[in-house]
Amino acid sequence: MSHIKPLIPLLVTAGILIGGNGLQATFISLRALQEGFSASTIGLVGTGYNIGFAVGCVYVTRIMRSIGHIRTFSALAAIASAASIAMVLLIVPPFWFLMRLVQGLCFAGLFAVVESWLNARVTNSNRARTLSIYRFVDLGSVTLAQYLIPSVGIDGFQLFAIISMALSLSLVPISFADRSSPGAPEDIRFDIKTLWNISPLATIGCIVVGLTNSVFRSLGPVYAKGIGLSVTEIATFMSVGIFAGIVLQYPLGVYSDRLDRRLIILISSLGSLAACLFLSSLAGSNEWRNFAGIFVFGAFCMPLYSLCSAHANDHAAKGQHALVSAGTLFFWSVGAIVGPLFASFMLDIFGPRVLFAYMAVVLFLFMVYTLQRMMVREGVPTERRSMRFRNLLRTSTFFNKLATPPSERDGQ
Repeated sequence: MSHIKPLIPLLVTAGILIGGNGLQATFISLRALQEGFSASTIGLVGTGYNIGFAVGCVYVTRIMRSIGHIRTFSALAAIASAASIAMVLLIVPPFWFLMRLVQGLCFAGLFAVVESWLNARVTNSNRARTLSIYRFVDLGSVTLAQYLIPSVGIDGFQLFAIISMALSLSLVPISFADRSSPGAPEDIRFDIKTLWNISPLATIGCIVVGLTNSVFRSLGPVYAKGIGLSVTEIATFMSVGIFAGIVLQYPLGVYSDRLDRRLIILISSLGSLAACLFLSSLAGSNEWRNFAGIFVFGAFCMPLYSLCSAHANDHAAKGQHALVSAGTLFFWSVGAIVGPLFASFMLDIFGPRVLFAYMAVVLFLFMVYTLQRMMVREGVPTERRSMRFRNLLRTSTFFNKLATPPSERDGQ
């Protein structure tokens, strides 16, 4: 613990940010429903966040290089806090879209600052321990934050104020961190064509993850509300899907290191597809069936991003792993922008059950494409792989660096 102690302020800050972000995603969807927003309008508001996040990923490194970590964090936390509380002052879709766009941009920068700072401070001896704690913080904060919604209620200004307070308070622990701010990070290059040339399957896979996982996070509350779940049951529904994401990460990752990774991607997609079909046709309005279905969905679908990233790294040449990290996050953002928008229009037309039917179609097409790629390209033998599977968060390109041991790094 003596090695971890200096990192505690950064980990606490990360917990506040991740929890606040997870709370906000669910709450905004439910509050928008209460305010009479249509599903397509809620999808558009969610798309605003993802657009901002994509832009933030591209430009945050330049800001950090220009003004440093702590100034970048302070400015973005203040802007995000103001945007959160402003949403209660003017409840109209165009303004909410703009505020969510601002929040997405800010959160991309805030996560990048924290993870860049952690990466600069972590050592070989405490890297694995730090990552384990970080994942525990991620899971715990998002899960617990969901239950603030039924505890406080979605009426009034209280939850807007709590989210704004959390963002403001995130400045406190990071202010007590090591006084020596880390050096300016290297610029992150987004080379879309290079990632496609390295692995078309990984590129499409990351888009598919954006088309499915982001839809669950943005429109899952709309689905749950539409089938008649209570606010507490909606919080549980979202928490179960998020929590399930860690259940199969390790076993799927281990087998992907031993076998053709595309086979594990195929199995993960098949499990996700089965869960979507169950939710869209058999779960009905029974809360326990829906909890079971979303658990299976989260267990199989959440690891897909890490599996696709690992597959891309299998084909990457020396010095290309940083490009893979940036590229996979970019293509996930593309899917996350398009997915909620398209799915929300379908919700308006066909009702809540179409949400998982839409995801089933996307996953089926991805399975067909995966099989096609397996027939035209040989897999990379295990002895020629330069990197093992890593459980990745879609928070910033710096998380990939944090999760990669120095022995596996090539130009990252």
